[in-house]
Amino acid sequence: MRGTDRNYVSLDDLAQRDLAKRDPELFLQIHKPPVLIDEVQYAPELFTYIKIHVDKYHKPGDIWLTGSQVFTLMSGVQESLAGRIAVLFLTPMSQSEIYGGVKGPFELDFKKLSLRKEGRKAADADEIYKRIFKGSMPALVSGQYSNSQIFYSSYVSTYIERDVKELSERIDSLKFFNFLTAVAARTGQLLNLADIARDADINEKQSKNWLNILKTLGLLFFVHPYSNNLLKRLVKTPKIYFYDTGLVCYLTRWSSAETLQNGAMNGAILENYVVSEIAKSYLNNGIEPYLYFYRDKDAKEIDLLLEHDGVINPVEIKKTANPGSELVKVFSLIDKSGTPRSKGAVVCLKPELTAIDRENYVVPVWLL
Repeated sequence: MRGTDRNYVSLDDLAQRDLAKRDPELFLQIHKPPVLIDEVQYAPELFTYIKIHVDKYHKPGDIWLTGSQVFTLMSGVQESLAGRIAVLFLTPMSQSEIYGGVKGPFELDFKKLSLRKEGRKAADADEIYKRIFKGSMPALVSGQYSNSQIFYSSYVSTYIERDVKELSERIDSLKFFNFLTAVAARTGQLLNLADIARDADINEKQSKNWLNILKTLGLLFFVHPYSNNLLKRLVKTPKIYFYDTGLVCYLTRWSSAETLQNGAMNGAILENYVVSEIAKSYLNNGIEPYLYFYRDKDAKEIDLLLEHDGVINPVEIKKTANPGSELVKVFSLIDKSGTPRSKGAVVCLKPELTAIDRENYVVPVWLL
């Protein structure tokens, strides 16, 4: 691999795939660790010999395995390498990976937030919506595809025809596409299986099962409501978010960043972008993100809660460049939870990092 002493081999190469399947021991002698083996799911015969190598040498990180067909890959890993492997989930690229800057997790500490400015260029609302619309898949970021709509059309077809049908040949491609579209139209909203099922012309059981497929494939994730014994009147339903907003824009048929910015979903997709970027900032550092939201039965809501080290950071996400102090009044809702409230923030389209008061910051979206 460029810039490292790690060897690289891809089993997309049919000659290498044949060798790995026919003589996996010889394959590992030729491609000596440290090595990255890409598309390893094509040669499950390797797993036994990787296990032998790991048990013999005990060198963590000696062998990296990647694959694009998650179900086949994880089946082999779980059966053969249980207890010997760390599994890392790679999301679509984050803002910090694409545009530079500090790679650490997002934390509401003014000094750390200030450090995130280093190596980055401020972005206005137009630029943020261009980022949201374009998406964050490597093929788009690298310029391999200049037209995001063409890319996502192929991407969705690939997932349906290969990864989804790997689970069940009985899945109807058109119904699954309609289901995926119905889910995307509800990004940032409370999960309602009945509504999604109705729009996709399927039953609620199918809707639940197919949502689990999308979650396993790494297309979407859930943010659950914060609750404990002291909070009795909260909703129990999670919210839906996608890791890649470009996919959401394609599925919900926005033709450009400009129409999106002025359209009915501009706030929901901005919220999706912010929540997913915060989640990526933790996942990319190998840290489990503890993200929640607050919503009671009177519809009073806090968009996002970051829980860590026994405290909660409340966050509001707004499509505004001039947030006022009234936006942080809702943060007091969490005071009755029994968990101490720490610094809060409004994440918005204001171009610079600033503060509302001593306890609440204004964080620009480009700084995530």
